[in-house]
Amino acid sequence: MTRRLYLLIMLIILPLSAMAEETGITVSYASSEYGLDPAHAFTTTEAQLFTAVYEGLVSYHPLTLEPVAAAAERWVVSPDGKTYTFFLRPEGHFWNGDPVKATNFSEAWFRLLSPDENAEYSFLLDIIEGALDYRTGKTDDRSTVGIKAISDYMLEVKLREPAEYFLKILCHHSFSPVHPLNLENGKWKSGPSALGNGPFYITKADKSQITLKKNILYWDQNNIETDKINIVFINDPQLAAERFNNGEIQWAPDGVYLSMVEDSDKLVSNPLFATSYFFFNTSNEALKNGDVRRALALILPWNEIRNSNNYFLPTATLIPAIPGYPAVEGIDKRDFKDALQLLHSAGYTKGSGIGNIVIRVPNGNLPSYIGQIMKETWEKYLDVTVQIEVRPYPDYYSALKLNDYSLGTTTWIGDFADPLTFLQMWTSNSNLNDSNFADPDYDGLIARAETEAPAQRYKTLAEAESILLETALVLPLENYPAFNLVDLDSLEGWYPNVLDIHPFRYFRLKEPQMPEGVVDSTKSKDAVRFVSF
Repeated sequence: MTRRLYLLIMLIILPLSAMAEETGITVSYASSEYGLDPAHAFTTTEAQLFTAVYEGLVSYHPLTLEPVAAAAERWVVSPDGKTYTFFLRPEGHFWNGDPVKATNFSEAWFRLLSPDENAEYSFLLDIIEGALDYRTGKTDDRSTVGIKAISDYMLEVKLREPAEYFLKILCHHSFSPVHPLNLENGKWKSGPSALGNGPFYITKADKSQITLKKNILYWDQNNIETDKINIVFINDPQLAAERFNNGEIQWAPDGVYLSMVEDSDKLVSNPLFATSYFFFNTSNEALKNGDVRRALALILPWNEIRNSNNYFLPTATLIPAIPGYPAVEGIDKRDFKDALQLLHSAGYTKGSGIGNIVIRVPNGNLPSYIGQIMKETWEKYLDVTVQIEVRPYPDYYSALKLNDYSLGTTTWIGDFADPLTFLQMWTSNSNLNDSNFADPDYDGLIARAETEAPAQRYKTLAEAESILLETALVLPLENYPAFNLVDLDSLEGWYPNVLDIHPFRYFRLKEPQMPEGVVDSTKSKDAVRFVSF
């Protein structure tokens, strides 16, 4: 029997639905670094994985990203906009059959707010009554915090001020419910033992692959049309391209040689609510001074740094385009005169006394190239020494938490489609403030914006952004676009969006078009497909 005849016979016998169930949907990533604790996860890989594993009160609409009902079937907002009452689904369960209760949310949120936990995104809950004081250790009295499980299936949340963006925040994976067993001996760190309430559960997790199976206890399991999802980690971009071309991979967010992709139409690009930037670490006494930072920025050759050879969408501002947000100005040209005057007035004439400037960058040609431009420029025109320090992924992100460098660089993708996601992280109480920046005026603007109507709120937030740009705390480089290799001929439920989040619950494999002469047995009374040879 020839191989071709054997394959045709197998096609006759095996229904398409069975083929899809066996193979599932495959997604490829380059890096296998991930965690399973929603309180301590901040990479895009983890954000995507958690759309399968966990589910918050609300979740992202796959196209618009607007909050949609999830673990909570509905909610009621008080007339003053300050009290939200969430009604959980009685049919909501964790993978092991335990019901999802309001206490699973309240305990998870109090864990986020615990000063000892130092959870990265805990500051997003500061809008809740008493949350900031609890998070910063000013009180340990839970009763002062506006989070309360009224009953097994009713959660009440009281805000300090009305916040129309509150539900958008709750789409973030950090606010998922936590099963108590996950906290025992850090069980969720071991992979499949993690308990979630999402549409899928983990059956295998190691450095090469995560296997997800449909969770039949999920409240909406009848509408989950995918039985299996394979997340594979391939650090060979040539191999990843070959497997994508062969149809073995349906979606590859990264780690593929694009030049090897046979069908360029499968490369999907769209604007992303994201910005790449350098930022100053203000632990250095000189760099606490905004005039010093601005002077250093004014000496740099921005036309050389921000150009189309380096970046797709160069920018001098932090917030990507969003309707209704006022225009702000960033530093986009050299001004030697102003720079030297600022340094002299600050007591650092021609840079003398600033000390050694350490530019910390991750592996990659472009970060090192930009760092080299900075080094050569500052050493040419100022009395400073500059060191470029390259750190590999994923250690690089941990190294940004230290205070032994002067500048770092990163790409920030918004957690919800609002300017606040780029601005709140620079407040003095933010756990994501790697710059150690502290400005009462800036904090005041962010706090004031919470109380304002949408149009005025945007104006106030733009004023806050101007502080970051004028004092050169942040040096924006590019509004980062999203690039995805995705086979939309075989994958449904994947939609481009500005956060590049694609909830797995909406994914399904399309049935391929049958060749002429083949009858699909799943759509006829016949038990097999008849093939013309």
